[in-house]
Amino acid sequence: MGIIKVKPTINSRRSVSYSDFAEITKTTPEKRLIIAKRRKGGRNNQGKITVRHKGGGAKRAIRIVDYKRDKYEVPGKVAAIEYDPNRGARLALIFYTDGEKRYIIAPVELNVGATIVSSKEQIEILPGNAMPVKFIPAGVMIYNIELQPGQGGKIARGAGTGVRVMGVEGKFAQIKMPSGEIRLIKKECLCSIGQVSNPDKSNVSLGNAGRSRHLGIRPTVRGTAMNPNDHPHGGGEGNQPIGLRYPKTKWGKHALGVKTRRTKKASTKLIVQRRKKKSR
Repeated sequence: MGIIKVKPTINSRRSVSYSDFAEITKTTPEKRLIIAKRRKGGRNNQGKITVRHKGGGAKRAIRIVDYKRDKYEVPGKVAAIEYDPNRGARLALIFYTDGEKRYIIAPVELNVGATIVSSKEQIEILPGNAMPVKFIPAGVMIYNIELQPGQGGKIARGAGTGVRVMGVEGKFAQIKMPSGEIRLIKKECLCSIGQVSNPDKSNVSLGNAGRSRHLGIRPTVRGTAMNPNDHPHGGGEGNQPIGLRYPKTKWGKHALGVKTRRTKKASTKLIVQRRKKKSR
């Protein structure tokens, strides 16, 4: 896993960089583990745009990924490491001893030929193995963590992410999120060992507009470049400040510093320490 910088033959390629895809061992997906992806272009059932800046992009299929890891005590062999166009992480194609095939999110250092297993009991601490959090020693990195037992992994599934186990006490395990937040989860929740693959994704620069369009990202126009009837920041001759006490969205709401978390959310009592604010 590395970053390739291209030769700047033209200005638009001056800041372009790519992943080297060195870990990819298979280029075509498993036919029985894919389904067609229906595109909506950010529109609802009336054809109105409800999510802006979406549309187009390269055609892709959805890979069916096993987030639950509920095939207990059945060893599986890593047959291939594959690219998934729908996420930054790599997928591992697993051949189980009973003949079933599944995709899982591949962790760092999981190689072709390795054997993984999922269990509700304590097993060996190896990348890709899955077991309840209560059996994980403090300091070990985990990913694909359940919020409720049997629900399937919800936390730490993005490229390069990993959660560190702080300890287990009583009915809960204490974990430290990538953001710095420390929270409690039930100790029976299943998790996978390791850090999610492709940690260099955050260092890849798209570099030009064409690559954004291939990803299905349409252009974003600044509010100050619009007319007054299109945006609160619009209007004026030449370059003008927004002329408001605070930045607003297109619909007149606060654009910065708004707390989006519900005050009465049930899981608030499980958060031991909130994430630290990033300095601007």
